[in-house]
This record gives sequence, structure tokens and C-alpha cells, in this order.
Amino acid sequence: MGILSIVADKARARVYAPGAMSPVTTYIVETLVTLVGIVVLAVVLLYGGRRLGVGRPSGPLELVGKLPLDARRAVYLVRVGKLVYVVGASEGGLTRLGELDADAVPAAHGTAPASRFAEILTKMAGRGRSDPPPPAPPGDAAGHA
Repeated sequence: MGILSIVADKARARVYAPGAMSPVTTYIVETLVTLVGIVVLAVVLLYGGRRLGVGRPSGPLELVGKLPLDARRAVYLVRVGKLVYVVGASEGGLTRLGELDADAVPAAHGTAPASRFAEILTKMAGRGRSDPPPPAPPGDAAGHA
């Protein structure tokens, strides 16, 4: 037993020297440093891609309008040159429903969705009701009862 205790004491002295980190602590620190490096790299790539214009629309395609039908279905108007295609989107994919002349479709306005959202928000808040006020009784306008 004497020789085993000497070997065990020497092994403990080598693994846990004063001031050294345990293997588990070293592993955790290396993992966190790697994770931070990957996050920084992803942020730099996304920012650089946005600055270079990656993902911006280019070419003759323009989305003119979108009408969501439910959570998974919608109808899109896509302008391609002098034509506007009516495209249906669903779980099964995209389907061309028809086409129009570009002159028949009004130009898209950038402020329309914001004002529409404001209208919906005021209706939901109950401040501005789109219902007309109830008609007054016939004799009230002239002051007669």
C-alpha cells in the first residue's frame, strides 16, 4: 500500500498544480471563447453583407401588392417589365393565376401600409370608430320635438 499512496500523491501534485486551472474549467473557457468568436464573426458578416447590398432587390422584378388570405395562403401582384402577374402562394407552392398590364395596376405607395396599420390600431383601441354616427331623429335638426 505504501507505493500506491506515493504514486497517487505524485499524480495529484501534477494535475492540480497551484495556479493552474482544472481540465473542466479549461474546457468551459475554451468553449465560451469559441462561442463569442463565432457570434462576432456572424455579426460582422451580416453587417458587411447589408452594407454591400446582399439581399436587396435588383432587376426588373417588383412586388406591387400582397393579400394574405390566411396564415399559409396569399395572393401576390408581381410586376415584371410591362406585365403584372397575379400569383397565388400556398403550402403546395406558387401558382400563376393571371396577368395584367402594368398600366392597369396603380403604383405602390410607401406610406399606405403605415396608415393602414394606424387605422387598424385606432379601431382596436376603440378611439376612432369607422361606423357612422346614428342618424338624428327627424325633428331634432329644426329644434322640434
